[in-house]
Amino acid sequence: MADRAALRADWAPREVWARLRKPVFIPAVLIIVGMVAFAVIYSGTGGNAFEVLNSAITQGVGWWYILAATGFVLFALYCGLSRIGSIRLGRDDEEPEFSTLSWFTMLFSAGMGIGLVFFGVAEPLSHMTTPPGRAGVEAGTDTAGRLAMDLTLYHWGLHAWAIYVVVGLGMAYMTFRRGRPLSIRWLLEPLLGRERVEGWIGHAVDVVAIVGTLFGVATSLGFGVQQITAGLEYLGWVEGSGTFSVVVIAIVTGLATLSVMSGLDKGLKWLSNINMSLAALLAIFVLALGPTLVLIQAMVANTGSYLASLPGIMLETWPLATDTWAGDWTIFYWGWWMSWAPFVGMFIARISRGRTIRQFVFGVLLTPTLIGIAWFTIFGDSAILRQLSEGDMLVDGEVNTYTSLFQLLETFPLAAVTSVLAIAIIVFFFVTSADSGSLVIDIIATGGATETPRLTRVMWSVLEGLAAAVLLLVGGSASLTALQTASIATAVPFSIIMVLTCISLLRAFHYEVANAPRYMRARIASATPESAEAPTAQDQPKRRWRGRRDVSSTFVGLPASQPAPASPAAGGEFLIALHEVPTEAVDLNAEGVATLDHDRVVQDPIAGEVFDTPEFAASQAGLEHEQEQAAAEAELPPEEPASR
Repeated sequence: MADRAALRADWAPREVWARLRKPVFIPAVLIIVGMVAFAVIYSGTGGNAFEVLNSAITQGVGWWYILAATGFVLFALYCGLSRIGSIRLGRDDEEPEFSTLSWFTMLFSAGMGIGLVFFGVAEPLSHMTTPPGRAGVEAGTDTAGRLAMDLTLYHWGLHAWAIYVVVGLGMAYMTFRRGRPLSIRWLLEPLLGRERVEGWIGHAVDVVAIVGTLFGVATSLGFGVQQITAGLEYLGWVEGSGTFSVVVIAIVTGLATLSVMSGLDKGLKWLSNINMSLAALLAIFVLALGPTLVLIQAMVANTGSYLASLPGIMLETWPLATDTWAGDWTIFYWGWWMSWAPFVGMFIARISRGRTIRQFVFGVLLTPTLIGIAWFTIFGDSAILRQLSEGDMLVDGEVNTYTSLFQLLETFPLAAVTSVLAIAIIVFFFVTSADSGSLVIDIIATGGATETPRLTRVMWSVLEGLAAAVLLLVGGSASLTALQTASIATAVPFSIIMVLTCISLLRAFHYEVANAPRYMRARIASATPESAEAPTAQDQPKRRWRGRRDVSSTFVGLPASQPAPASPAAGGEFLIALHEVPTEAVDLNAEGVATLDHDRVVQDPIAGEVFDTPEFAASQAGLEHEQEQAAAEAELPPEEPASR
């Protein structure tokens, strides 16, 4: 009966409306509908309108995207390598929720997507045949092929995943350790305070996250539909058209809606396992039947070349370039990743509870990057080698972004089977992206509720499909530009939120580091037995060295409340918790006596806030609050006995 009542509540409009956070939901829907309407109104000149907007954003804020993305890499590495890395994303005594192998597998799932299938062949081939104008390499050569792989891995490697680290790490820390609701706005609480976060500023942050996520997912869906249509047309099964693309969107959106209705465990988990298996099968097929040894060697070479080239390209803005390469590729990617950051960040946050920040940072940075290196080496280098040797990977002298994957598969046995397999992978990625994106958007729209109504999740899924369809139709021949522009434009405000998030998190992290104890093992020095013979002058140095080795440290005047070692005479051991004190917080008087000024010690920027939520009760902050309450109750004076 309870399950039926919950199911009815998921579909009852009045009850669903009551669960939504109206200051977030209403503006987000209005902005999304307004942007779609804008695209429709200007459909007559849609291509030119999107090209003009794309050019304006690229020239105006492209440098900011490149600077911010590199800053996110430095932020992630600092958190992972410094003492901040020892902070646990959960209670201090909490173990990881998932095993390391399962965690890596789910990160692999997050790292795979429509984009990898869409660009796996097309991007390396495009960079080789049309390198950046100021790169100084001749197109179509071995040197251009090496640069092509460096640029591709630059777009899909550490920078992409550092963007996800910022949001994912912030959400995991603020929710699992500090007990805040699972929503983007709480990433800024250490910087702005609870009052502002719960006010209009917090509402605006969540609206920006919803709009960016929806159009980021719509961009991926648009890419997927274009490749599905191109693949079926390449096989000679259909004749591609705008109407057919809309039909494909409607069908796959319907499948995503069914997945949404079946729930997270039954739908999304089942589909994720399928598309991971199919993608791995396709990659192994190409690796096994292609130049296997050359590709394995290329994986090692590509890794080294990527790392060597990274310092030179990670701040490259091509200021004197006369082409549109930077806007078409790097700036588009950074905008796309930022628009996806709430989606992927929330996913990796939810699977990372109980891990330390160091484990989180290097797991999230390295695992998907290594997967990307393997994927692009298998497909990208296979296409580059084919083009260099046979010269048959181009269409009318250019790379056909939509059909390049199917052109490569045609050079292998069972081309029809593998092409159908590739289309199936795209469909499954399409469905899981729409399903997961709908869930994340709904969590934000309900203020961080982990259980969201199915009705609104279906609504978001339909809106994603509608946005993708409109961008494809009104973009016409420039539909790819329309999709890219949607991601770049919606990521502009969210990039500012992400930079503020880094500053906000560092404030909270520095407090934790300043107050985290360092534990040292101490041993009580053993007294020399009275019966021991006095050392002679000959062996005294030897005994003195042996004594230094046996004694770690000595403590004199320990308080009586200090737990004594089990056997002091035998050199028993105990732990001492040491807290570092900043020099500027210590005052010395004329006699050299030091006193600590607590007002000058690093303060917790979000101390004293209590939430009546399950997330707070399960967090480290909730545990400390319970301990403080218990200690306060224990210190209450006993009741006076009744007078006789």
